[in-house]
Amino acid sequence: MPTVTELTKYADLIVRTAVHIAPGQTLWINAPIHVPELVRLVVKRAYEVGAKQVHVEWRDEEVTKLHYSLAPDAAFEQYPAWRAQAMTDLAEAGDAYLLIHSEDPELLKGVDPGRIANYSRISSAALSTFRSYMSSKRMTWSIVAVPSEGWARLVYPQLEPNEAVETLWEAILRIVRVDEDDPVAAWERHNNELLAKRAYLDAKQYKQLHYRGPGTDLVIGLPERHRWNGGISWNEKGAAFNPNVPTEEVYTAPLRTGTNGFVRSTKPLSYQGKLIENFSLTFEQGRVVHFEAEKGYEVLMTMLDLDGQSRYLGEAALVPHHSPISNSGLIFFNTLFDENASNHLALGNAYPTCIEGGASMSREELEQAGLNQSILHVDFMIGSADMDIDGITADGVREPVFRNGNWAF
Repeated sequence: MPTVTELTKYADLIVRTAVHIAPGQTLWINAPIHVPELVRLVVKRAYEVGAKQVHVEWRDEEVTKLHYSLAPDAAFEQYPAWRAQAMTDLAEAGDAYLLIHSEDPELLKGVDPGRIANYSRISSAALSTFRSYMSSKRMTWSIVAVPSEGWARLVYPQLEPNEAVETLWEAILRIVRVDEDDPVAAWERHNNELLAKRAYLDAKQYKQLHYRGPGTDLVIGLPERHRWNGGISWNEKGAAFNPNVPTEEVYTAPLRTGTNGFVRSTKPLSYQGKLIENFSLTFEQGRVVHFEAEKGYEVLMTMLDLDGQSRYLGEAALVPHHSPISNSGLIFFNTLFDENASNHLALGNAYPTCIEGGASMSREELEQAGLNQSILHVDFMIGSADMDIDGITADGVREPVFRNGNWAF
């Protein structure tokens, strides 16, 4: 377990940078039951900076597993209306939501994928308003992480469970810059670096991105007036926050029908408690028309067929190969970390803020602008030290964006 000083610095970073609580805001924390020390410090710091109320919703992955294994089928055909309403109320009030992620990536191994798919559809529909507020950044929210034993054993299979958890704690705190004297100041510098990349790409307004690497030759079209996001964000009241801690990416939304070619994953994908490994996707006019996977083929198929739009891309993200997470040499089996070690794409929903004026657009207007709309949004990693990416301008000029896995400008 980290020291009290380390946990206090992490809690301060979460409150002041991740969700960036403003005086009078309510904070909803969804947290695993095995880190009460950190959660209490986050609650304390939130009240110290002026939070009106802090609500903690505890979860236990063993209870989750029992639910998926033993509950009747009817349990996966409805979502608690009271919870959906409470989260919608939180979003509409412009308050803050914090998810402390910790689950074992293989928690639901052996569970019927149909149950997982059914509940995913039901929960996505019930939380659609809440998620629309998140994706349009009309509220403040963030995802951070802490180790669990199951997760740590997967990352460090050669270590004893307790040692694996301790080692994963050390890695997480280093990657989120808690090992620095002033983590909040360190994140301000990092956010400014990402803002500079965003500004360069926004000014270029590339028509297409061409990805080339082992198992990958993919052209992604970009919509007119697209915008690059990443690092720091601002809600509709102008308050800054970091949706993901850690983050190393800048990202935008592809043109829904503009992706052609093939791409191969470079890291495992954990989806709904199951792993998908060594998979490839082939696109024609934006849609996945063929896919393969060495492990988790049925899970991948379930994900792709979640709704009529889940075979289209909703995000294209650029992450340098030389970054703190990638340089760790670890595979985290956790999208929050692995997506920030690698260029990645996301199947499903596009974020409205990835197009000029998108935050105030209706679903129909976003679709007309070329952004995919889906109940799914799942990132998968495609980057490596061998990847090159060209930006293609409206006049067909090619310019280097990435060379050998890193920024070329």
